[in-house]
Amino acid sequence: MTFKQEFFKIYDRKIASGEITFSKSGINKTDFTKLCMEPDYVFEEDTLSEICTRMGMNEEETLVLFRAAGYNSK
Repeated sequence: MTFKQEFFKIYDRKIASGEITFSKSGINKTDFTKLCMEPDYVFEEDTLSEICTRMGMNEEETLVLFRAAGYNSK
């Protein structure tokens, strides 16, 4: 799966369950638009780390996203 697919699988589930809202996710509108429009877009590593924290992602979810983004530091 691509980063975009992995991210939206987690994001959509958390939005639907009420765990998070867009405004609390830590994603700025520009990055969200790029993620939606650009097939290979990934957040910068520091930004992704902050988003994972703000969205309350567990270790497995975070690891999946970091691997899908091509980052090996998590």
